Amino acid sequence: MIMKYNEDKILKEIGDYIKDTYGQHYAQVKEGVQVQDLLRSCGIDKDFCQANAIKYLARFGKKDGRNRKDLLKAVHYIVLLMSSEDESNAKSKSK
Repeated sequence: MIMKYNEDKILKEIGDYIKDTYGQHYAQVKEGVQVQDLLRSCGIDKDFCQANAIKYLARFGKKDGRNRKDLLKAVHYIVLLMSSEDESNAKSKSK
């Protein structure tokens, strides 16, 4: 199926961006634990992700040459938020 707005290409770009973040120096802490894991264990990851998504969306268009990157970062935080929500829903269903 041809996607009118190139969603397939955009989703691939998002996937590639997220994969690249795993190789960056700040993505992993000691023993494979990421900051997101620590935030999740404290129960503050959803607020953190939502706030960061809003931050990058609010910053969009204000820094020359960074607009695409700001959108990718916002989407990445939304994906992390969705992952946390999925985990919460799975836990509540198993009770």
